[in-house]
Amino acid sequence: MPGTVGHVPASPAPVPGAPATGTAALVLGHPWAGTSLGAIEGWDPAVRAVVDLVLGAAVPMSLTLGAEFLLVYNDGYAELVGAAHPAIGQPAAEVFADVWPLPGVGDLIERTFHEGRSALAKELILPVTRYGSGAVEQGVFTRGCSPVRDSAGAVVGVLTVVAETTQGTEQLQSLSELAAALSGTLTLDDVARVALRYALDAFDADRVAFAVDDGGGWRIVRRVRGELLDEADERLPPLWRRSPDDRPTPLVTAARSGAPIFTGDGRPLADVAVDRHDQKIRALANLPLRSAVLRGGISVGYQRPHPWSAGERALLAAAAELVGQAAERARRFENQHGTAQLLQRSMLPEHLPDLPRLRIAARYDPGVDGNAAGGDFYDAFLLPDGRLGVVLGDVAGHDVQAAARMGQVRAALRALALTDPRPDAVLAGLDRLVASLGAEGGTHELFVTVVFGVIDAERELLTLASAGHPAPLLRRCADPDDRPAAAYLDVVSGAPLGLGCLPGTTTVPFTPGDTLLLFSDGVVERRWQSLSVGLAGLAEAVATAGSGDPRALCAVATAAVPGATDDDVAVLAVEHALMPSRSAGMEVPAEPTAPSRVRRWMTAQLSAWQVPESIVGAAVLCTSELTTNALLHAGTAARVEIDLSAERLLVSVADSGTRGAVTKTQTDTLSSRGRGLGLIEQLSDAWGTDPTVRGSTVWFEILIPPGR
Repeated sequence: MPGTVGHVPASPAPVPGAPATGTAALVLGHPWAGTSLGAIEGWDPAVRAVVDLVLGAAVPMSLTLGAEFLLVYNDGYAELVGAAHPAIGQPAAEVFADVWPLPGVGDLIERTFHEGRSALAKELILPVTRYGSGAVEQGVFTRGCSPVRDSAGAVVGVLTVVAETTQGTEQLQSLSELAAALSGTLTLDDVARVALRYALDAFDADRVAFAVDDGGGWRIVRRVRGELLDEADERLPPLWRRSPDDRPTPLVTAARSGAPIFTGDGRPLADVAVDRHDQKIRALANLPLRSAVLRGGISVGYQRPHPWSAGERALLAAAAELVGQAAERARRFENQHGTAQLLQRSMLPEHLPDLPRLRIAARYDPGVDGNAAGGDFYDAFLLPDGRLGVVLGDVAGHDVQAAARMGQVRAALRALALTDPRPDAVLAGLDRLVASLGAEGGTHELFVTVVFGVIDAERELLTLASAGHPAPLLRRCADPDDRPAAAYLDVVSGAPLGLGCLPGTTTVPFTPGDTLLLFSDGVVERRWQSLSVGLAGLAEAVATAGSGDPRALCAVATAAVPGATDDDVAVLAVEHALMPSRSAGMEVPAEPTAPSRVRRWMTAQLSAWQVPESIVGAAVLCTSELTTNALLHAGTAARVEIDLSAERLLVSVADSGTRGAVTKTQTDTLSSRGRGLGLIEQLSDAWGTDPTVRGSTVWFEILIPPGR
């Protein structure tokens, strides 16, 4: 359903660069606070990104916002507004009252807004009053409309791209969709994915490439028609290659000079070809990105002669301009927030305890914009008497200071627990620490919630204490043939830390087959629904999960409540296994023969464990694909781990995540990015990706049929 222009607590960053002029100045200076949209500083970041695209574009573009279709447009569109200009902030139906009822005008915008689907109107003949001359002319237009969504996914407006031409209508529509897709990008990886997909499809090209200057050289990512790619592959980072400075490609030359380079027929990549795909290119267009803060470019190539028409050159230039603006935003985002995210992840435990009867997994995801460090944290550690301590907490805030305070609280909690592991004593000591930190910082706004528990596997007991944190969830499944049940533990919740917390303790049985789930409020809280709905949804999802495996339950929990959340999400799960599992691991070198070595090792290991042959085949195939992807995208060694229990086989492939250069030998010998993660979805019962301090882990789970 269509939404409204969502407001966020923090104002988005001001538009960078020189003072705004023309329609941009009119838009930024308009009294939006007096409209239904509210002040522009409070608009949703995704909407502000589309506004930036519109104002910076050379082609005529407009944005109609809200149910009133209030107008935002650029200088190129001003001429189409005609004598009514300036009409910023006015309802489109009033500004275009004479033509709004005509087919392909008002109905196109209204349909796009209400149905949330892109639309195209070709060869519209409409009267136009030229701005400045006052003359009325008959113009032929092609209009592409795409829905604009806020960060929560609700349609809040319509983006319209207009051209006075009857040619290239499909490319025009794709340009509108490109602008909409780029508005949702955050990183250069995101921009590269969107730009390459657009260039390959819109121009029906044989080869497309995207390049950026990273300060120490050039990075290039390429797509070739016919590659084995599916939508699931888009979740992985693109494969970047380094371009040597002593042999600059035509794309790098165009990016450096700021001038486009067009070749209609020849061998433009003969001297710098990476493989046969490059060698076959005969026609190549190289466009520089228009950006003040980074250099880059995008190229489109064909394996046949291709004369570059004036219309194609203009369309490529417009696309390069949109991509340049998105790349500039992405570079600022990465520079501003990369350090904060790394700080937070480095404060979380890199490895969790590996115990015979207790399986442990955790997951952390940043909020919806992923643009700052937060205060959510988790930990699991062995106590001196052999019991297991588990904790999950939330320090209010989404900045480096919140991450630093989180590190202090986590370190202090572990120190207190190693001295006196009683949960109430640990939280009482933390309460004094947080109060001291607040007094030291001169603030009473240091808000910390935490739940801490001690698991005694030998005595099958769980003891918990909470300081204002959501109650833990316990999944019980003592008999594999019974339907699991999930219920929230009745834990006495004291006040948040720093406010004189006096926690009590709760002790419950923790028997084999049980799984404990600790979670932050970001898992269950959504702006548009009550907390009870989210809690009920989480309990239902955990109870109906295919297994009680901690890693799978963490993935289930983070996806249990639909919709995006502004808050961070942290989950920690501990399973008391019915039987000890069997585990094995293999270090995988970054070399061409690695996938085949993994297949042989895994086949032998699973066969020795007497795993059913059908499961062995599926697991080996999935693991080979994950290993190939890890080596291609990380460019470093990976580690494969397998864990077999009575009810499931769990396989994970972890890399160091450097995304460094992959040598030509590796790229040519390894399969072309495998068959993709779509294969994993088909052959496994559950799968997911977990970011780690130094890279990422992709895992999958295959359930073992009862009695096998």
